[in-house]
Amino acid sequence: MAEPFYITTAINYPNGRPHIGHAYEGIATDVMARFQRLMGRDVRFVTGTDEHGLKMDQTARNLGRKTIDLADEMSGHFRDMADKLNLSYDEFVRTTEQRHHAASIELWKRMEANGDLYLDRYEGWYSVRDEAFYDESELVDGEADEKLSPQGTPVEWTAEETWFFRLSNYQDKLLALYRDNPDFIRPESRRNEVMRFVEGGLKDLSVSRTSFDWGVPVPSSEGHVMYVWVDALTTYMTGVGFPDANGEMFQRYWPANIHMIGKDIVRFHTVYWPAFLMSANLPLPKQVFGHGFLLARGGEKMSKSAGNVVDPMELADTYGVDQLRYFFMREIAFGQDGSYSAEAIVQRANGELGNAFGNLAQRTLGFIAKNLDGYLPAIHGHTESDAELFETVDRAISSEIPDAFSSLAFQQGVEAWLRAAFACNGYIDAEAPWALRKTDPERMETVLATLYICIAQLAVAIEPVIPGSSATLLDTMGIPTENRSYDGIRDHWYSALAESGFQIEAPKPLFPRLELREEESAA
Repeated sequence: MAEPFYITTAINYPNGRPHIGHAYEGIATDVMARFQRLMGRDVRFVTGTDEHGLKMDQTARNLGRKTIDLADEMSGHFRDMADKLNLSYDEFVRTTEQRHHAASIELWKRMEANGDLYLDRYEGWYSVRDEAFYDESELVDGEADEKLSPQGTPVEWTAEETWFFRLSNYQDKLLALYRDNPDFIRPESRRNEVMRFVEGGLKDLSVSRTSFDWGVPVPSSEGHVMYVWVDALTTYMTGVGFPDANGEMFQRYWPANIHMIGKDIVRFHTVYWPAFLMSANLPLPKQVFGHGFLLARGGEKMSKSAGNVVDPMELADTYGVDQLRYFFMREIAFGQDGSYSAEAIVQRANGELGNAFGNLAQRTLGFIAKNLDGYLPAIHGHTESDAELFETVDRAISSEIPDAFSSLAFQQGVEAWLRAAFACNGYIDAEAPWALRKTDPERMETVLATLYICIAQLAVAIEPVIPGSSATLLDTMGIPTENRSYDGIRDHWYSALAESGFQIEAPKPLFPRLELREEESAA
């Protein structure tokens, strides 16, 4: 049986429509999930929406709507985004589902049985926007001398009866976790931030609210609902069958291999979440990766208040789903902040996807269709130049791309793929099969067969990034499904396909040239 691999996005908070940051995280997570499938792993990919908490309740009230109606609508937008962007998720979990309530209640009971929950009164600063508690020492002064969270969001003084989690008991255990498992938090800069925070001392955490009722009810404690992060983090286990901790699915996939999240919620995932799981005597996730922000033009963080939020659905409609996916993985070193612009998407799509790879495939397959009636060319021995190209492409798909993608260095993996595509272009220009057609037809056939094999290998290798275009090209080329993996594409499939009498029809352009709209060019 294939080795399991479990990956999740953060559970998106749907008090508004999805923005480009949600799309970026979803695409990166999907690239990793698809890559692991190509490597032969049994992948489970879970995403969803975190629909409880005061912020969601307030948004609905301000709109004069029932909270569940708003949650239904907004969760639908996030699911639509995932489908639009071709995310290959296996489960979409909503925190308003009864199965998730059952999972959250089971986690609560386990923490309570371990003696880590107690009733007391909370007084302190709370950010509704972050759904987070902050110590006085963490606050910063705003322009009008108002108190703000470290994220720059408004805070308000809160006082109410609450259940507390004995987070202070887990300081040493968490530090030992970070020390003994340096890859638990990545990248290293996030790990260092978390360690400094925990070394500064942990206070017990308020984990219930009584000022509103939009949440998972605390068992045997009337009027209390769970703090939204207790509920939200449990989603990762709901997606693999919890509370049935002895069930086949949970036993197979838990703990998660990677939680893919934004850097602004690293603390919840690397301090609170492992402490909750330790208390509940459940295995900890293997890694939490806190990626950077996607910034607007000029390096500004995107936000509703700044009026620079970008709709990923519109971007996908304008430039193409695969073009958008490619841009995100090619342009930005994953883990760092990166910027977005329409010009950059167009340049990457036209210059690299279109010219370097699309045209390579188009002219190779078109030449075969026109000059060989579509029948795959025979191989009449190999020259040194053929062997060099095979070696370059094989090195990319057997080591450079897998090594990069395995460590979430997507940009490096795409660069390795692009170098191999450039090598193919250099080869076709040097060998000039259009000239060989008259002077040496057998050599022409060998050159075309070499290109055909290399193009197929590159199409498989880049499938995690541009799955739609890759599938279209591989279908056109007649590549069997069983060969569409990193191992399968290096098998001797070409001879069998050629002997089958397969014919290629004249291919359609994979990546039609994009044009920058006037308003984008002038922006």
